[in-house]
Amino acid sequence: MFGVVFPNRSFPIDISTFAQIDTFHWILDMNHFVGEAYDQVTEVCIFLLNGFTLPPEKALAVYVQSPGSPFVFCGAVTLARPSAVLTLPWPEPGAGSGQPPQLTADAQPLSAKIGVSVEDLATLPSLDVAGEKRIERLAMKVGENLFNFMQSFCGVDGSKLIVPMDILDRWFIKFQERAKRDPEYLKGFAL
Repeated sequence: MFGVVFPNRSFPIDISTFAQIDTFHWILDMNHFVGEAYDQVTEVCIFLLNGFTLPPEKALAVYVQSPGSPFVFCGAVTLARPSAVLTLPWPEPGAGSGQPPQLTADAQPLSAKIGVSVEDLATLPSLDVAGEKRIERLAMKVGENLFNFMQSFCGVDGSKLIVPMDILDRWFIKFQERAKRDPEYLKGFAL
């Protein structure tokens, strides 16, 4: 049905490594894979295997869970997008309970998990949560650059900033010229 690869950490891992909870849910116990260093695994590539047919309105959703915390959605794959490299935003251990996980002598050790489930595509927030956050951070950095540029030319009238009418054109020309002169400049905006 599906497989995963942890970039720079593993060979392809097929579904048999996951514990099947029910027909549509699988769990990978990270203790078996990396032990307590689960939070050092920051990405997973998930892919549908050839010959597997996922209904068009369904997706394979990926979640992460730190010990004692709830599952957090990471992204998904579909027939139209049969593979994806997803960032794993591990929550703080115990984040869901408001207090750190408690172990007793007879308790099983808590472990981090990666969950995969078949879900309705329409119910998922986004196929690539980390990608959307990167775009949001990029937009914020460009907006901050524009604001700083505008501030150097503005005047204040009460609670309003007064800027020249051609300020956007001037900023964009400067932005483009600097990007042409210094290829590293735009990398400062990438996250």
